[in-house]
Amino acid sequence: MAFRERRPRCDLYHSALVVRVPEGSFVIETAWPIPDDEPALRGVVLEGPVFSRRIARYRTCRYEVRRWRDGVIPDIAEAVASPQRLTDDAERARHVLELVDAVPALVWGRDELGTGDMWNSNSVIAWLLARGDLGAEAIQPPAQGRAPGWRAGLTMARR
Repeated sequence: MAFRERRPRCDLYHSALVVRVPEGSFVIETAWPIPDDEPALRGVVLEGPVFSRRIARYRTCRYEVRRWRDGVIPDIAEAVASPQRLTDDAERARHVLELVDAVPALVWGRDELGTGDMWNSNSVIAWLLARGDLGAEAIQPPAQGRAPGWRAGLTMARR
């Protein structure tokens, strides 16, 4: 994509959240379905299509948005410029947890609503932070990096 757009190559970043409230710790992330048929155990709130709504009947062509109590992010040790504390306010954190139920199930990897950016895991996190009034507009990826989809989440949150 960098070559096609005639811009320098950048590292790409994937966003997730860890939300801590007095009731417990929750991971909010977007990922491929785990083939165990136990979505409730990992807090699956919604599934959305990948690349095309027509092929979403196949499990490998869907993504999950999880609000996973005591969840894990397997590669968190590899995270760059993290964690970033966004708030210590338990009410605002609870509000973000509630907003997960309202995340749009748009087609991952596409810009079906004309935001100028594709919908993906970064879009979901940007949408949640913007709707939760947690300063998503000011969050930037590390130097020499990109978070594709972030702009789509911000745009959708404003709509």
